[in-house]
Amino acid sequence: MSPVDWIVLLGTMLGIAAYGTWRTRHTRNLDTYLKGNETTKWGTIGLSVMATQASTITYLSLPGQAYENGIAFIQNYFGLPLALILVCAVFLPIYRKLGVYTAYEYLGRRFDQKTRLLGAGLFLLQRGLQSGITIYAPAIILSTVFGWRLDLTIVFTGLLAIVYTVTGGSAAVNLTQKWQMAVIFGGMLTAFAVLLARLPDHATAVAGAMGKLQAVDYTPDLRLRYTFWSGVLGGFFLSLSYFGTDQSQVQRYIGGAALREGRLGLMFNALFKIPMQFFIVLLGALLFVFYQFQPDTPVVFNRTAWERQAAGPQGEVFRALAARHAALHAEKQERIHAWIDARAGGDPAAEAAARSALAAAQRASDTVRDEARQALYSAAPDARRTRDSDYVFVTFILTQLPHGAIGLLIAVMFASALSSKAGELNALGTTTTIDLWRHLRPLAAHDEARNVRSAKRFTALWGLFAIGFALFVSFAENLIEALNIVASIFYPALLGVFVVAFFLRKVGGTAVFWAALAAQAVVLAIFLYGKAQPAHAIGYLWLNPIGCAACVLFSLVIQSLLPPPPVHGRE
Repeated sequence: MSPVDWIVLLGTMLGIAAYGTWRTRHTRNLDTYLKGNETTKWGTIGLSVMATQASTITYLSLPGQAYENGIAFIQNYFGLPLALILVCAVFLPIYRKLGVYTAYEYLGRRFDQKTRLLGAGLFLLQRGLQSGITIYAPAIILSTVFGWRLDLTIVFTGLLAIVYTVTGGSAAVNLTQKWQMAVIFGGMLTAFAVLLARLPDHATAVAGAMGKLQAVDYTPDLRLRYTFWSGVLGGFFLSLSYFGTDQSQVQRYIGGAALREGRLGLMFNALFKIPMQFFIVLLGALLFVFYQFQPDTPVVFNRTAWERQAAGPQGEVFRALAARHAALHAEKQERIHAWIDARAGGDPAAEAAARSALAAAQRASDTVRDEARQALYSAAPDARRTRDSDYVFVTFILTQLPHGAIGLLIAVMFASALSSKAGELNALGTTTTIDLWRHLRPLAAHDEARNVRSAKRFTALWGLFAIGFALFVSFAENLIEALNIVASIFYPALLGVFVVAFFLRKVGGTAVFWAALAAQAVVLAIFLYGKAQPAHAIGYLWLNPIGCAACVLFSLVIQSLLPPPPVHGRE
């Protein structure tokens, strides 16, 4: 990067963090620290909810996922609007009426303390793991691309988020996330504008011909990850659990000026989340087209690792693979132009034949790319820590954008990491303080400073845990899919507990507690069976309705074998 890029990058990131720290440095009230300012409006809530969910993984990994597999991932969000409507109608009014700090306080009032601790424990487990992933995601990519030390990149990103999150709590998170989202939107629009300016004619037609624009798949097959059905049903339950039971989201909207502000903030996401995600996956599909017309398209996008091996003892093998890929890529370009000519000629038979030849050329190119990736992973096992597709977008940024814009887009990666990280740490600290620590050492009723100090300590400890986890983690999955898979393992049982709490008034705490454990075991068994038998594995989105339904069914069965719950369990 040039000096201009460094100025833009460091100025943007340090400026936002310093602003949030300074504006909220005098936060001494526990309500403000944990819930945010009571004057927060719906726009800030809406952007904060979006920023907490949209981590670096969204902007770094999702374009690469679409580059490889097309825009079908958008189906993952088809159930989101309906889920947010239900959260507005049921979850949010109850949380605000009770004045809770966390969603799991409600479980304690509705059921008992063991169910509350179970809900808080499931959240802390999965969100604690995901907090490490959100630090790891930008660090592993950027350290590889720029040659930075991975451990220092992780520590710098984590500590920066810890500083202003601990200082200002939820108020700082809400305040800084507005500016971080502005940077993110500006950076992504800049990248999209540059990409559109450099695309050849017939770009969308080429993307469609090569299978990158199939957005909806109605195939009724549970083994497919992304279909209309898995998106509407599985995506609905995943979104409902995330926005309705995950404290990192609940904490963003339970504060604010009024119930109306929280509802409008959630409806903002219901309206704009799918268009935003579609914009990102479309960018990935168009990146695929862009690289089809580039003569120097890399065989592997993790260029730093590839070039290191190409210059090493096995360099001849790697150079031979690169030469094979270059030859096949040139042949594929010829096939693309032949298909464009046949399409313009209006001869359906000629067009079909040209499309078939193009598909064959694409398969041959993909085969060499697979061989190249396997050769790289064998020679450099550390390269397995992320999928190669996660390097597609950052490669475009570094090689195609003008200086200044490069710094802005790298700032986008860090801004999204900090915004989602701050929201996670704030929620983890709040849940630990309210749902765990308060039972060991009750919060002082008239000592707000002590209460805030306790929350700050736990927030900092979770930040350090996330940094430690990020230093050792690695993934075989695309990063955005890895996040959703983790959520689909731990969310379903937790969502089932809340569904029982809201809608099955005759079920008590003991029944739902054991039902949740049984449902969690069912989800884990299905997931592990799929890992052992990939041919019979179901798409991970289906774990969400299955786990939730199992929890509800087990609750009813267990409650039928127990005495009626006490009166407080029905209130």
